[in-house]
Amino acid sequence: MDLENQGTIKQLVDEHGAADLVVVLGAGELEAIKIAAETVTSGDPAYAGPLAGVSLGLPVFHILEAALKDEVPSALYEEKLGMYAMLYDSAELSTTLGGFRGGAG
Repeated sequence: MDLENQGTIKQLVDEHGAADLVVVLGAGELEAIKIAAETVTSGDPAYAGPLAGVSLGLPVFHILEAALKDEVPSALYEEKLGMYAMLYDSAELSTTLGGFRGGAG
């Protein structure tokens, strides 16, 4: 996760509190998803950005997880995400991110 996004997330947490925020990722590579999830839950693992050492504990999901599919209008989902949904394993994304959500997949 780049430093600008880290700064934006930190600013949003400072303004609104962590209890009212959810992070939705869209990265396509599993390793990038894991790093971004770790960054918004436990802090920047590279200790380089605004979230270095900052544990926000934000819930994190991926846009292609089944739990979010119903939150997006079906026509929009198919138009913008349908092809990607066929390429990625939603269950694997949920399992991976569930670990960052305390096991809740």
